[in-house]
Amino acid sequence: MSSAGATLGDWLARLETFSPREIDLGLERVAAVLERLALPRPELVLHVAGTNGKGSSVAMAAALLASDGSVVGTYTSPHVSRYNERIRVGGEEASDAEIVAAFERVDAARGDTPLTYFEFGTIAALIVFAAREVDVAVLEIGMGGRLDAVNAVAADAGLITNVSLDHCDWLGDDIETIAREKAGIMRAGKPVVFAAHERPVSIEQAASETGAELIAAGRDYDWLAGQSGWSWQGPTLNLEALAPPPLKGMFQVGNAAGVLALLEAAGRTKLLDTRKVNRAFRGLSLAGRMQHIDGDRHWLLDVAHNAAAAEVLARQLDQDRIDGSTVAIVGTLDDKDVEGIVRPLVPEVDHWIAVEVDSPRAIAVDELARRIANAANTGCLEAESIDAAVTRARELTGETDRVLVTGSFYLVGPALEALAP
Repeated sequence: MSSAGATLGDWLARLETFSPREIDLGLERVAAVLERLALPRPELVLHVAGTNGKGSSVAMAAALLASDGSVVGTYTSPHVSRYNERIRVGGEEASDAEIVAAFERVDAARGDTPLTYFEFGTIAALIVFAAREVDVAVLEIGMGGRLDAVNAVAADAGLITNVSLDHCDWLGDDIETIAREKAGIMRAGKPVVFAAHERPVSIEQAASETGAELIAAGRDYDWLAGQSGWSWQGPTLNLEALAPPPLKGMFQVGNAAGVLALLEAAGRTKLLDTRKVNRAFRGLSLAGRMQHIDGDRHWLLDVAHNAAAAEVLARQLDQDRIDGSTVAIVGTLDDKDVEGIVRPLVPEVDHWIAVEVDSPRAIAVDELARRIANAANTGCLEAESIDAAVTRARELTGETDRVLVTGSFYLVGPALEALAP
């Protein structure tokens, strides 16, 4: 296929053919192509790794960094509705034309080097940032850390939000092994923040072995959340009267605290002022993360795709009590812990609907329904499509009821489209 005149949709379809594997962890291919491109480096590069909370942390870091006039580029994955969401400059999505031009440059530079879909997109994001002359790049690690394509770009500072079981087929089947993979973003002499109070031993070990400066929650910085606000105590600064982040869920305070520690470690202390932080965070929103849509029903869409995220979601459902019942629409990929996602939600869900998401790695709907039914010890309906699942949920509910859509980015994005006016 010739790339001349190709649309973004054409390119995304083509990207899936460039590598024999959808996931092929390793840095050599990306590093080789980046060396050929010789892109200028932003003034500051930050990595955000971890199991959950990465997207929220990237959004908060970018908002605060931009508050002093810096041009900030962010790269996140996966997207909810549009590929363009992955690459943003100044908070705005990159245009189709920018991404297509970047893809063309990657294709020309790679020669016969096979790149996965994610690797291709990672390099394209860096090309967009170079063309826009961004001052700061905030890069989300897609999977793990050590061998993730983003890690081919050395960061000035890093953040690991937390570690829980996810992507076990690729990263390992226990917390310490997964933490070791995520600690792969550490660099000698560079600061890395670990933002959860429960810290795996392998995080400490990796910092010692690499010579990275570990800044740990509960040891080097901490926070205190109240009903009307929160406070933050860092290694050199203390902030009081901070407003709760507008992103839904009390856990977002912990994410925000990690971001403040990251920026302090990166030397951006002039941004760490209560008024500046509150102003920067005020307008934040993130699609598919505890997203409420009130209309004919109470809709709640959340991309929780592992047990830890489902436990947080269950606590939020318990806190946000409703008068009616709750129907859950669930779709996941085949490397996910279905039972671990379902069990925390059982006390909050009255009816279950399984649906197969649009991905080569999706769990077939009959297998998913069987596993949900076994984990929940109740029946689970099957829907042939996401549109059909939304229709079935409407049939089972009334105006006082709630419909939860969860389990995957690949489900929440299409569901948002199905709910759009």
